[in-house]
Amino acid sequence: MTDTATVDGTLTPSRLTLARKRRGLTLVQLAAAVGLSARSLSAYENGRQEPGPDTLRRLAAAVDMPVGFLTAGDVDEIPVDAISFRALSKLTAGQRDTARAAARIALLLAGWIEHRFHLPEPDVPSLPTLDPETASEVVRARWGLGVAPLGNLLRLLEAHGIRVFSLAADCAAVDAFSFGWHRTPYVLLNTTKSGERGRFDAAHELGHLVLHGEHRLPHGPDAEQDANRFAAAFLMPRASVLAHGLAGATSDRIVAAKKTWGVSAMAVTHRLLEVGLLTEWGYRTACVDLSRLGFRSGEPGGIGRETSHLLHTVFQNLRAEGIGPSQVARDLRITISELNRHVFGLIPTAITGDSASGPRRRAQLTVVTG
Repeated sequence: MTDTATVDGTLTPSRLTLARKRRGLTLVQLAAAVGLSARSLSAYENGRQEPGPDTLRRLAAAVDMPVGFLTAGDVDEIPVDAISFRALSKLTAGQRDTARAAARIALLLAGWIEHRFHLPEPDVPSLPTLDPETASEVVRARWGLGVAPLGNLLRLLEAHGIRVFSLAADCAAVDAFSFGWHRTPYVLLNTTKSGERGRFDAAHELGHLVLHGEHRLPHGPDAEQDANRFAAAFLMPRASVLAHGLAGATSDRIVAAKKTWGVSAMAVTHRLLEVGLLTEWGYRTACVDLSRLGFRSGEPGGIGRETSHLLHTVFQNLRAEGIGPSQVARDLRITISELNRHVFGLIPTAITGDSASGPRRRAQLTVVTG
């Protein structure tokens, strides 16, 4: 997006760095795109030199952001160690930085929403000393869930103060992730996966938030294994699984049973092994059969993706007040397309630009868990 308006204000170095990383560009790449030396661009990002109005416009065009984004208030980065990156060692620095920058944009959107709506207060217990199975039972008890299969998991997380956003498609290499920011938990989900995988990812990230507090890094093989165990136990409580009479279950019974908990057939199979209802031989046999039926690479006849009640309600309320997505994007000083990337797949339809404007008020927003 090119901003042809008169430049008002000076460059905010941290904003330029954020925008560059959001687009996955190195200093050298952005400098070449704008016709600058890498040294000059580095001086801009370090605040040692100020670009002229024309250079500022060219920088904004190169990172596909309005000039106003680059001249807005200072922003601080989300520390790498705060984010539950999966297989962190396999990520390039560029992939990691692009995802962190996307999360930082999501924080700007979250702040905009929180300024206008009363959102649910965070209610996520920190249980770093408990094993994943026990921790899942504690969370279910605290949230009054019993052992029944869960409905819309995204709505449940939102009702307990977790802010959920879409992971931009250009960050798909890092998968879903979560982090805490100023005592508020955030989850970013890849919304292109199957509905079953999306639910497990959401429960996995809840596991990170519950098990990995400020004194435990939320990434690494052990942390990932713990989050997976939490997710399986949270979605498929031991008592519930045992009550369904699935001892020695074959692939056909597993496929039928997976609908009960809204998870993948492979997830059910592993859970049956975990609670002692399948032997190692039975587990391997079921996995071979399910793979032959296409359940290792996909989820034939699967469920639809869950959507966000909170974001849908926010945009519905805003539209009723005459505030459209274009105004939200202008307030955030980003493009409509950038705004869309952070809610894509979480609301029924993509948001589009408009010229709506109107009065603003701080509204009460109620999130239900249906």
